[in-house]
Amino acid sequence: MKKQVSRPSVSRRAALQMGSVLLLLGVQHIARGATILAVRVWPSKDYTRLTIESDVEIKARQFFIPEPPRLAVDIEGIDLIPALRELVAKVKSDDPNISGIRVGQNSPGVVRLVMDLKKPMLPQVFILRPVAAYQYRLVFDLYPAQAADPLEALIAERLSGSAPEAVSTAAPGAEVDPLGNLMARQSGKANGGTATSASQAPGSKPAATPAPEKAQPPVAITPPFLAEAAPFPKGRSGPGAEGKTDRLVIVALDPGHGGEDPGAVGPGGTREKDVVLQIAHRLRDRINQQPNMRAYLTRDADFFVPLHIRVQKARRVQADLFISIHADAFFTARPQGASVFALSEKGASSSAARWIADKENSADLVGGINVKAKDAQVQKALFDMSTAAQIKDSVKLGSAMLGEIGNVGKLHKPRVEQASFAVLKAPDIPSVLVETAFISNPDEEARLRSDEYQIQLADALMRGISQYFSKNPPLARNRAL
Repeated sequence: MKKQVSRPSVSRRAALQMGSVLLLLGVQHIARGATILAVRVWPSKDYTRLTIESDVEIKARQFFIPEPPRLAVDIEGIDLIPALRELVAKVKSDDPNISGIRVGQNSPGVVRLVMDLKKPMLPQVFILRPVAAYQYRLVFDLYPAQAADPLEALIAERLSGSAPEAVSTAAPGAEVDPLGNLMARQSGKANGGTATSASQAPGSKPAATPAPEKAQPPVAITPPFLAEAAPFPKGRSGPGAEGKTDRLVIVALDPGHGGEDPGAVGPGGTREKDVVLQIAHRLRDRINQQPNMRAYLTRDADFFVPLHIRVQKARRVQADLFISIHADAFFTARPQGASVFALSEKGASSSAARWIADKENSADLVGGINVKAKDAQVQKALFDMSTAAQIKDSVKLGSAMLGEIGNVGKLHKPRVEQASFAVLKAPDIPSVLVETAFISNPDEEARLRSDEYQIQLADALMRGISQYFSKNPPLARNRAL
């Protein structure tokens, strides 16, 4: 008979303590073993975004030093590796917000990043969990502390006849009266004075984009501190039958996706965010050639803009129209043709429209927003205020544009479709979303890449805008511009 060997007994408390120590060591081991998959920098006048993508979640602590402005970030659980050093080289000298980055091993398992800033900033640092093609992302969003007045820039451009430099006139959270400021500037110009100049966007353009005649002035907006624009008053400004008006008419153009969010990708590798920005640039140039009309781009380069900020930007400049430009995609290569969508009060007009709206509304998940910084009350107020009148005008605009698009290419549906698109929920601006073609179809992907089709499409959209205004003159503003 075998002799049993007695083992020392372990108390329950000791076992729990040992388990806790092993658990902590396990977490530390996982964190220390984090693999940095990519580092990215997305500069723009609006804000600069940096992202560090890793295979596991990493933690960070931030310290902002106002004089001179610097953001120091301690990233825990990793050691200094070449991938992190790449951030230093990725910051270019023309970055509007960052002058440089320093990186070093602050202590074992802690890497410190120091971002030297060109001006006072309002930094946001947050984690995005895995979504789409991304793993964990540590995000640094650097917003200028002083927001430029976009409407002022548009008026200054109109008065000077060129694209002026932007001026920051409002502190975060301050109430902005752009119409009053601009009225005073316009009056000064009429009396021999000079208009204040406003900032022009950096010349960042996607590959193969023809150089635009004029770069659009940008707007620097920090989401939590955005002042709400006043709604349009009722009434007309007194244009004739041709739709002429004695004030500046502003058309907000919204190139979909951007930055971290590429949108749909065609079989040949064409990215939706690139082609829609090219088309928006072409349409912008055509709008700016019209008397008393200016285009305003929600993004004029390759960076991400959350859906609700796109709407707020259009309202901030008191846009007369809002046109969101996209390139559709489906699971198969067969679907083809352009579509135009408006908002719906009563649900989607078709299952396809609902599917497309859900797909486009997911852009915030891919592009990545700081959920803690969103003002839920403001969002609810904005999204619940959409009116039947706005939707009716949106359908009119969409019908005019759809008729013109049908003259230059195939239509996927012969009428304006409707669904709950988040980006179309401005309560006081006729808003449409144009799916220019199916980028998932190889033939239409090739067309989207071609100068010829982009030019034809921009011309068609411009004719649709003109046709809409000829029958629906712009509303009067509370102050003459």
